[in-house]
Amino acid sequence: MKRDLSQGSIIKNLFVMSIPTMLGMLSQMIYDLVDIFWIGRLSAEAVAGVTIFSSIFWLLNAPNDIIGQSSISLISQRYGANDEEGTKKAIEQTITFKIFIALLAVIASVFFIKPLIGLFSDDRAVIDAALNYGYLRLFFLPMMFSSYSVNTILRCLGDAKTPMFIMFFSSIVNIVLDPVLMFDVIPGTSIKGFGMGIFGVAVATIVSQTLAFLIGFIYIFRGKAGIKPRIKGLFKLDKIIGMKLLTIGLPNGIEGLSRNIAGVICMKFVAIYGTTIVAAYGVGSRIFGLAFMPLVGFSMGGAAIVGQSLGAENIDRSKKTAAYSSIISGIVMLIFAIMAFTLGENIISIFNNTPEIIFYGAQFLQFGSIGLSFLGFAFGFTIVFSGSGYNIPFVVGSAISRWAIQIPILLITILWLKLDVVWVWSSFIFSDVCEGIVYFIFYKKGKWKTKRVR
Repeated sequence: MKRDLSQGSIIKNLFVMSIPTMLGMLSQMIYDLVDIFWIGRLSAEAVAGVTIFSSIFWLLNAPNDIIGQSSISLISQRYGANDEEGTKKAIEQTITFKIFIALLAVIASVFFIKPLIGLFSDDRAVIDAALNYGYLRLFFLPMMFSSYSVNTILRCLGDAKTPMFIMFFSSIVNIVLDPVLMFDVIPGTSIKGFGMGIFGVAVATIVSQTLAFLIGFIYIFRGKAGIKPRIKGLFKLDKIIGMKLLTIGLPNGIEGLSRNIAGVICMKFVAIYGTTIVAAYGVGSRIFGLAFMPLVGFSMGGAAIVGQSLGAENIDRSKKTAAYSSIISGIVMLIFAIMAFTLGENIISIFNNTPEIIFYGAQFLQFGSIGLSFLGFAFGFTIVFSGSGYNIPFVVGSAISRWAIQIPILLITILWLKLDVVWVWSSFIFSDVCEGIVYFIFYKKGKWKTKRVR
């Protein structure tokens, strides 16, 4: 059901849009954690291999970021302006361009993934695990990109519950399939599995993502969301909308690529300390992803409110939405920081029972949560950038925090001074605090108030 977010209680709309989004995203991260839980039962090398592949894999997410961010502002602002025909076209072109750009990304990457993985480890078991998991994920990249799009479209129309249920369903499918496909005998039972090992994790993931896309696609194109796009519209490229999809979110794509390249470099510094530390970093990163999902939920839900409000020329409502989003996001991350310092080792031990992995994984959680607590407050204000289509702050924030702060710190402390791995963890504190400051400065400058994309 579509919803007019430019009217009514801001707090109510923020929670109505954000809580289902947050819960849906949390369910996705839970299946990521379930993946790493079962992978940890295979070996530390398997965890390290998936961690290395995932760091490289997210470099391919830049085109998804571009079109995804463009579609948020484009669809929500057209809908907020009551432009039904324009909204239909924006939906159709979003899906078409997502599939096309994903196919290009697959072609560009499939021949380079193996040598890239070899840059981070010479352990044959680690490399084999990464490739056994990774090739299938690459080939099904169009399904991954498209599954994101159907959920984004529904949120832009004011429907956050349907994406939540779709993500719940796909997560359950993934969680159930993991042990069935991975092991010869499902742990804790006498039921025979398929014994695919690490390849089974990839199969479970692509099956769940494909189902998520198909369910969302059918729901949207049958008009259940209140706007009924046309199947034939998927085969007619609209140059004007296409250029907007490729340019409005371009700063986000640059930001995502910049951030992920920095993440790959950071992974290289982590790899200096060996397979055990890489595995600890991989487990900790998945847990951070889970903790960050409430922020992503409020960001996506809040951006839809801002987009519709700006489409209706209601700037004051957008400002109030950002303020509420900031307070809530900051509180959530403070709670996570407290948990990281009090329960860090207990949390890591759920996913791996190796003492070194538990120790270093908990250490990473504790240091990393400090910076995220500050970033949480500032991140709440970024909904005005996504909703308005003013995405330059994301580029600047990433460039300064990662390339001017984190990478130099790593070069000095790890390569030059040869200090302990704790300085890798500490670099995230400085980076996150800096990023938060940049976002707040851009918010206060207020250029987003005059930005329109429809």
